[in-house]
Amino acid sequence: MDLIQLLDYAGVAVFAATGALAASRKELDLIGFVFLAGVTGTGGGTLRDLVLGVPVFWVENHIYIIVCAAVAVLVFFAAPLVEYRYRLLLWLDAAGLAAYSVLGAAKGLEASGSAIVALVTGMLTATFGGVLRDVLAGEPSVLLRPEVYVTAALVGAGVFTVADLAGVEGAVAALIAVTAAFLVRGGALGFGWTIPRYRSRPGRPPEELE
Repeated sequence: MDLIQLLDYAGVAVFAATGALAASRKELDLIGFVFLAGVTGTGGGTLRDLVLGVPVFWVENHIYIIVCAAVAVLVFFAAPLVEYRYRLLLWLDAAGLAAYSVLGAAKGLEASGSAIVALVTGMLTATFGGVLRDVLAGEPSVLLRPEVYVTAALVGAGVFTVADLAGVEGAVAALIAVTAAFLVRGGALGFGWTIPRYRSRPGRPPEELE
């Protein structure tokens, strides 16, 4: 099993764990855990494969579904032992985002050979599962949090793409990119890193519009 394949399984498992943790916060039953874990674990990769026009990864290999279900059952019994589950969810999401941003970029490059496509597929793979999780669980969306999120996914995808096109060996490029993405997202969670946000301005007085 090469590093990219390992990142695939790791990304699915970690995102599935965040979905199951979201289910625990809503006090769902075991089926609810499995459902949210499955949607979160496979959502980003499913969108990526549909965009690329390739066979959906979990349809070709049902082990991914088994991984999601196994993680959901584990979290169902272990979640009561975790005191700060939302904080753990965010850090696991950061790890999943880092892994999936690189995996998505690698698959985008393999399918298209385009750096732009690799950036897009890396970003979509890394973020869409978390968005689905938050919508289904009724949690505040990670996209609406003030710290950087999508930017971290773009960093991971961008670093991998540049390194790969520069001829860096695949495993080395992947490790560097995963580390970069996780550091950016981790810095956002730990230190509140943000990028400038849009600020609305007061409207012009009515007399100035005449």
